[in-house]
Amino acid sequence: MTDSLDQFAAGKLADLDARHLRRTLIDTDRGPDGAARRGGRDLLSFCCNDYLNLSQHPDVKRAAIDATAKFGAGAGASRLVTGNHSLFGSLETRLARLKGTEDACVFGSGYLANLGIIPALVGEGDLILADALSHACLLAGGRLSGAEQVIFRHNDLDHAAEILTARRAGFRHCLIVTDGVFSMDGDLAPVAELARLARRHDAWLMTDDAHGIGVVGDGRGSSFLDGEKADVPLQMGTLSKAVGGYGGYLCASRAVVDLVRSRARTLVYSTGLPPGVVAAADKAVELIAAQPDLCARPLAKARRFTRALNLPDAQSPIVPLILGPADVALGASELLAAQGFLVTAIRPPTVPDGTARLRFTFCAEHGDADIDRLIHAVRQHVLPMRAV
Repeated sequence: MTDSLDQFAAGKLADLDARHLRRTLIDTDRGPDGAARRGGRDLLSFCCNDYLNLSQHPDVKRAAIDATAKFGAGAGASRLVTGNHSLFGSLETRLARLKGTEDACVFGSGYLANLGIIPALVGEGDLILADALSHACLLAGGRLSGAEQVIFRHNDLDHAAEILTARRAGFRHCLIVTDGVFSMDGDLAPVAELARLARRHDAWLMTDDAHGIGVVGDGRGSSFLDGEKADVPLQMGTLSKAVGGYGGYLCASRAVVDLVRSRARTLVYSTGLPPGVVAAADKAVELIAAQPDLCARPLAKARRFTRALNLPDAQSPIVPLILGPADVALGASELLAAQGFLVTAIRPPTVPDGTARLRFTFCAEHGDADIDRLIHAVRQHVLPMRAV
């Protein structure tokens, strides 16, 4: 007789416990400027994605409250039925303007966006070329599409070109996918070079800019580095990091967006985002577009940290400190908590085996004195834990 469902679950959990990989949900009450109360302790968070602290901005909160009072707490239906309240149009217009495209489409989350967009554009007989460190939802969208998905080494343009030269001619369409800012390592994709590679091989380039919008390229994202716009026809991202709310989006040409609205199953078969969520995002994107100086602050804070500790210079607000075994990363996290800092351990399968880490994230409102205290704590307690 096979195990019962509960026995099966208990066995899997025991295995995760033995490898220090079991996940738990811990109540965490966030406040302004990185404050967090967790497990009965008041901590300063350096692991939050609210890079511009816009979730706490009074204008953003007021927009959410006013929209909820006017339109209600929920959308009530799919956007293709009656859930397309008038706030969506304002947000999509603002996103398209920020990203330099003709149109935009908002989804329920970034994960839902990628699971809908990719199968809407490619399928059997097509090729997907994906960076090895692409976010899980990009790879999952590729698998759902039915296209053949091939991985190229992380940020290795020569390897990508080698695959395209050998394989591209055998497929109808080719889609290249990559993060713009890689969520676990904080480095940037060579977006402009990938765009040129895509043109040479008659391919389409799609970037997941979840961690790019609001913090690189004057807030416009990874397609706008060094003051120039790269030719990226599919700019996807989230509304849950620097934008401070929830949701995902695609910015593209009007024709592509129209097609995605008709074919993306995660849009067609999902209830629209609540009015308050959309209104908050609309106000946040307005603030991002108007304040490039604010958008530059998280990276400046990250570089204060990396330069003081002689770490590789930060390319984004994300700074990884790789410690190796999962139990070591968990121990380092607890040591920092004892010093008043919240920095969660990132473990497999989110990162490869043997690369468990602390992932520090820096936000606009982090004070320099607090960063200096963190630097001291990391130097004293965490750096000695790194494997030689």
